[in-house]
Amino acid sequence: MLVHMTLDLLVPSRCSGCGRSGPACCSSCLRVFGPPSRLSVPGVGPPVWALAAYGGVARELVLAFKERGARALAAWFGALVAAALVSVGPAPWVLVPAPSRSAAARERGGDHMVRIARAAQIASVAPLLSFAAGVADSVGLGPGARRRNVDGRILVCGRPPPGTVVVLDDVVTTGATAAACVRALRSSGVRAKAVLALTSARPWG
Repeated sequence: MLVHMTLDLLVPSRCSGCGRSGPACCSSCLRVFGPPSRLSVPGVGPPVWALAAYGGVARELVLAFKERGARALAAWFGALVAAALVSVGPAPWVLVPAPSRSAAARERGGDHMVRIARAAQIASVAPLLSFAAGVADSVGLGPGARRRNVDGRILVCGRPPPGTVVVLDDVVTTGATAAACVRALRSSGVRAKAVLALTSARPWG
């Protein structure tokens, strides 16, 4: 406890969105995430929802959690997801996190979307999905390359408990990963009722 108090004094906590001293996410930055907005994402199937546009503060917060080790943000993102679930389908909810590449998960100290799903608390978490070998980092890939990168390369292990199955992701860009997740689940006899993303790089509003 004394060590943590000393570290807090030497390195005060700062908001990962704006850099101000205070909690991991200040109230001003948290307000960039609104209620779920439905997106137009051809080819996915079930409704796709997002809480913010992928830019500015929202992008900084996602990257801070995903790439910079700001694990305290899991609780904030989990609370946002929990509040959003009421809008995307009836309880009980089952969150199926979109997969991460094994190498990326190792670098991050675990699967970041599983961490957020568990922080939501009001839903069951079913980490059923994983990438097959050979899936590349999607950063910098165009829409066609993103589809080819994940098409047929998402594996399903097990079945979720009964409930409204919601695929959970951090960013919807082209929708390729969301569509591949939905197809993989469907091929295993599991019907996803919605896709919920923290942010969307697609046209917003």
